[in-house]
Amino acid sequence: MSKKIAVLIPCYNESKTIAKVVDDYQKALPEADIYVYDNNSTDGTDKIAEKAGAIVKYEYRQGKGNVICSMFRDIEADCYLMVDGDDTYDATNAKEMCSYVLEGKADMVIGDRLSSTYAKENKRLFHNFGNNLVRFLINMIFQNHVNDIMTGYRAFSRDFVKSFPILSKGFEIETEMTIHAVDKNFKLVEIPIIYRDRPEGSVSKLNTYSDGLKVLKTIGILFAEYKPFAFFSIMASFFLLLTFILGIPPFVEYFKTGLVLKFPSLIVAMISLVISILLFIAGIILQIIAKKHKQLYELYLINLRRDKK
Repeated sequence: MSKKIAVLIPCYNESKTIAKVVDDYQKALPEADIYVYDNNSTDGTDKIAEKAGAIVKYEYRQGKGNVICSMFRDIEADCYLMVDGDDTYDATNAKEMCSYVLEGKADMVIGDRLSSTYAKENKRLFHNFGNNLVRFLINMIFQNHVNDIMTGYRAFSRDFVKSFPILSKGFEIETEMTIHAVDKNFKLVEIPIIYRDRPEGSVSKLNTYSDGLKVLKTIGILFAEYKPFAFFSIMASFFLLLTFILGIPPFVEYFKTGLVLKFPSLIVAMISLVISILLFIAGIILQIIAKKHKQLYELYLINLRRDKK
């Protein structure tokens, strides 16, 4: 029985490029179904994609995360290849990326832009800095070595797609799926891909500053959710340090003079100590809960694979 491949293309106002993208992936993967999910485009993207031969569907909740959520829920396949509709990712890598998934060598194949042409091709200010910052934070926090965290070019196994709880609504979705894959110990493979900047007349929907802040916020939230003991230990350490800074001078003064004149500092120091202890205890409890959720997730994956058979 042949394996089914679905090419997923989330789109918002990509009329300049969508026909070429659909055509390129039809040629690269003639056996695949090409799905274009239109996200409230006003420039006729959906009509152009349909004319080019894609299966067009609609997502009316604005945001890339919402689009991918619908794609993952709706479509059944053995391998899912996700690519942007802006013609920045070359289709020559598609066959190789899908082969890793179909052969069982990977649950997520990451198209690595940063190891190839991204720095030279990308003309948007601070995007290189933002990618490197996100990569540094995630690899440090989650102790991994993923090179390109925010690439939109990925291939997925059915296990990953049908078990990934999508919470992000916008462009932070790539960060969320990377952290989820790392935390749940999915098989990851990175391959360098050919990246090219958007053609003239095609405009990026990513806002460097507002979307960048959303990505950083997502990293912080997922750090607390996936590694609560480490997160709350850092917070507890901050308040413990504050306790020493505010509490030591009154104690030194008391041992020298027998008097405590800085009562406000001592009171704040004691409050800070209580907060520190509570945060540390909260971290322990939440870590136990997170571990239990991880165990339940593994059991869910086992049942998902059993149902597939």
